[in-house]
Amino acid sequence: MARLDVRDTAIPGLLVIDLVVHGDDRGWFKENWQRAKMTGLGLPDFGPVQNNMSYNTDTGVTRGLHAEPWDKLVSVAHGRVFAAWVDLRDGDSFGTVVTLELGPETAVFVPRGVANGYQTLADETVYSYLVNDHWSPDARDSYSYLNLADETAAIAWPIPLAGATISAADAAHPRLSGATAVPAKRTVIIGCGGQLGRALTALLPDALGVDLPDFDLTGPAVETALNWSGVDTILNASAYTAVDVAETPEGRRAAWAANVEGVARLCRIAAEHRIRLVHVSSDYVFDGTAAEHDESEGFAPLGVYGQTKAAGDALVAQLARHYIVRTSWVIGAGRNFVRTMAELAARGVSPTVVADQYGRLTFTDDLAAGIVHLLSSGAAYGTYNLSNTGPVQSWADIAADVFELSGRSRADVTPITTEQYAAGKLVSPRPVNSALALGKLAGTGFAPPPASQRLREYLAAL
Repeated sequence: MARLDVRDTAIPGLLVIDLVVHGDDRGWFKENWQRAKMTGLGLPDFGPVQNNMSYNTDTGVTRGLHAEPWDKLVSVAHGRVFAAWVDLRDGDSFGTVVTLELGPETAVFVPRGVANGYQTLADETVYSYLVNDHWSPDARDSYSYLNLADETAAIAWPIPLAGATISAADAAHPRLSGATAVPAKRTVIIGCGGQLGRALTALLPDALGVDLPDFDLTGPAVETALNWSGVDTILNASAYTAVDVAETPEGRRAAWAANVEGVARLCRIAAEHRIRLVHVSSDYVFDGTAAEHDESEGFAPLGVYGQTKAAGDALVAQLARHYIVRTSWVIGAGRNFVRTMAELAARGVSPTVVADQYGRLTFTDDLAAGIVHLLSSGAAYGTYNLSNTGPVQSWADIAADVFELSGRSRADVTPITTEQYAAGKLVSPRPVNSALALGKLAGTGFAPPPASQRLREYLAAL
C-alpha cells in the first residue's frame, strides 16, 4: 500500500508530497492536507488561510510562470497537470528548474518566490491550492514573472506552446535575464539604537533597524508600521529598563505599556504573519533565591520591572516559532556599569558599590553572537539563558576589577550592602543571585568567552 511521504527537489524548499489515495468502485478519497502528519514528515507548518480552485475545460490550457508573495500547497482534484517551477528567489538557486506530472496522488509545496506554471493534460482538469495569505488586487504588485517559453529554463512542455491556450498577459512575461529576483524576507531589529541593538546591527548589516520615536511599540500603529508580510524574523531588543523608576506610578504604566502591551502587539504580528520572534528577557523574572537559575525555573519577580518582563515572556512563549533569550548585567556601547566605574577610576573617585548581589556580566557582542547562532544553527525553539562565562561575582568585585585594570587599587572600591545603597532612595527590589545556568546554550554549540576576558578587551577599547 502507498504511504504518505514528503520529498525534496532540486529547488530548496520545493517539496513533493506523495498522497495516499483510497479507491474503490465508487471513486476515491484522499487526505489532501493533514497538518499533523505532513508537518511531522517535514512540510512547513505554513498556516494556510485561503483555498483556491482552478477549473480548465480543455487539454492544453497553460498558465504561468508566476512567483507569488506567499507559500502554497498545490494538488489535483480531477484530471492531470504538467507542472513546472523555476526558482526566482535571489540567491544561488536562482533559475533552477523542476518539472513534474501531477495527478490526485501528488501534491507540491511551493515556497514564496518560486515561480509556478501548469499545463492541463486532460479535459475538465481541476486543481486546488492552499495559500497562507489573502489574495487581493494589490498582491500582484509583489509578483515576479517568467515567460513560459524562456530559452534558459527550457521547460519541455508536453503540448508545444504554439498549440496551447495561453493568456496574453502570460505570453508577455519577461525572459529569465529580465525577471525580477525575489528578495529574501527581512530581519527587523527593534531597538536598534540600544546597546544590544547596535551589536545586532553590526552582525546583521542587511537587517532593517527601527527605534523610537519612529517605531513605538506602545501604540497600535506598530501593526501597520511595516510590510510585515516581507519579514521573516523579529529581534526585539527594546524594553523599558528604568528598573527603579518602574516603581513609581508613571514608571509602572510605562513599563507595562512597553514590556507587556508592546510585546503583545509583536506576538499578534508574529502569529498573523508566521514570523519568528526573538525576545530578550532578564534575570529580574526570578527572586534570586537559587544560586543559579536554569530555563525551567518558574517566575518569581520581586519588582515591577521583573513582573513586566515575566508577563512578556509568558506571551512570547505561546508562539510556535520563538526564542526567549534570558540575560543579565548587560554591558555594551553607551552608558553602563563598567563604563561608569572606568570613568570614576579615571577621575580619582573612590566609590561604594553593592557587594551582596551576585551574577555574571553579559557583553552585547557575545549576546548578539549567541542570538545569531540560535537563528542560524536551527536550535530548537524555546528559552535560552545567555551570559558570559566565568566565576560568579558581586558588583563590588567587578568594580574592583575595573579599577585594577585601570591602574587603581582594588581597595579604592568600598563594598556596601544593598540595604545601605538603598537607604533614603526609591529602589526596586533586586534578585540577590542573578547567575544563569548556561548548559542548554552550550548544548547548541555556542560557548561565550569568560567575562574577565571581555572586560579587559572592553576597557582597552575605551
